[in-house]
Amino acid sequence: MNTLLNYLWAAFILFSILCAVATGRIPQLSAAVFNGAGNAVTLVIAMTGMMCAWTGLMKIAEKGGIAGALAKVLRPVMKWLFPSCKKNDSAMQAMSMNITANMLGLGNAATPLGIAAMQELRRQNPTDTADNDMAMFVVINAASIQIIPTFMAALRAQFGSRVPFDVLPAVWLTSAGALLAGVTTAKLLEGRRHG
Repeated sequence: MNTLLNYLWAAFILFSILCAVATGRIPQLSAAVFNGAGNAVTLVIAMTGMMCAWTGLMKIAEKGGIAGALAKVLRPVMKWLFPSCKKNDSAMQAMSMNITANMLGLGNAATPLGIAAMQELRRQNPTDTADNDMAMFVVINAASIQIIPTFMAALRAQFGSRVPFDVLPAVWLTSAGALLAGVTTAKLLEGRRHG
């Protein structure tokens, strides 16, 4: 997969250079490359502070017992979504924290929690095939319902938006719609066996 992406990016770069040569815009291409690189560095530095703050808050929540409390609040829904995890508290807690981080728009902070949750789910699965709970967890992560899209708001603020959170209704509708469609499809296909 990485090799394919490498070829794809190389093709895009080569195509851009050929277009710049054909249209006589090599100085503009050079300026765009340097501007893009500078903007990328500025963006990474700006995002690093925000990600460090939120990741630290999630760690404090986990150590302070908020994770356990959150897992209890989400338990009824989690039991329905992940029926075979009823007795696996560590998996439930990791999934709850992952879902919470995603709801706060912290996709990068949610990744380690998602990996930990998937490892817990893997421990209780005796086969090499993903079970229903693993598939449902992937669906929920892909839908990534967001109440506060922190990362996106930080990006919008970085690029000059005066009201970075003005897209909240659209974010809520699209992520809730994706979650509803994904969970419904996963539940409908849960009982089917692949052969």
